[in-house]
Amino acid sequence: MERTLQVLIVEDDFRVAEINRRLVESITGFQVIKVVNSSVDTLYFLQHTKQLPDLILLDVYIPDSPGLDLFWQIRKEYATIDIVLLTAAKESDTVKSALQGGVFDFLIKPIDFDRFNKTITRYRAQKILLSSKKEINQEDVDRLLFGGESRAGTSISADGLPKGIDRLTLERIEEILNHSSTEGMTAMDTGEAAGVSRSTARRYLEYLVSVEKARAMLHYGDVGRPERTYVKM
Repeated sequence: MERTLQVLIVEDDFRVAEINRRLVESITGFQVIKVVNSSVDTLYFLQHTKQLPDLILLDVYIPDSPGLDLFWQIRKEYATIDIVLLTAAKESDTVKSALQGGVFDFLIKPIDFDRFNKTITRYRAQKILLSSKKEINQEDVDRLLFGGESRAGTSISADGLPKGIDRLTLERIEEILNHSSTEGMTAMDTGEAAGVSRSTARRYLEYLVSVEKARAMLHYGDVGRPERTYVKM
C-alpha cells in the first residue's frame, strides 16, 4: 500500500483554511498534519516537526509575509517540499515568479473543487510514479509534465496506474507472486490464484515487469513453444 501523503495548509482566513482541510482529507491518500495562519507559525512548525510535509498549500497573502517572501524562504530552506499556491493573486509577475520557483500548481481563488481535486490527485500520481521506478522513460516524463497523459495519449489514473490496472487487483497479484516459488508462475497459474482470466493476469504481470517489481523468463518444456513465467524481483 502507498503511504499517506502529509499536507501543511498555510491560510490566514480560518474559514477558508477549514474548507481546504476538508477538501484535502476528502481525497484518498492525503492527511492534513497542520493548519497554520502566519509565516511565523509556518516556519516554527517546519523547524520543529519530526516529519516534514510532502506538500504545502500556501496562500500568497499572508499578513506577516508580503508577496512571495514565504514561498521563497520555504524553497530555499526546504527544497524537498512541494508547494501549491492557493491565492487570490492574479498578477502575471506573481504567477511567472512562482512558476520559475518550481511551484507544483497555481490555483486562483475562489477555488473550483474539480480543479483542486485534479491538482491533488495529479500530485499523488506523480509521487507514486517517481517512487515506483528506478529509471524513468520518455513516456513517464510526459505523464509527469502533462498531468496524466503522455504525448501518445496513454492515460493514467489518479493513483498513478495505467488505464486498465486496478490497484486492488494489482496488489493481489503482486502478493501471489511474492509467495511463489523461485521457478515463478505462469499467467494461467496466476490468474487461477487471483480469480481472474489468463489475459488479465498477464496484463498485470507485464505491468509489474515494466515497473521492475517482477522479472519475466522463458520456460522451455518438453514439447511446444516456451512459456513465459514471472518471478518477483
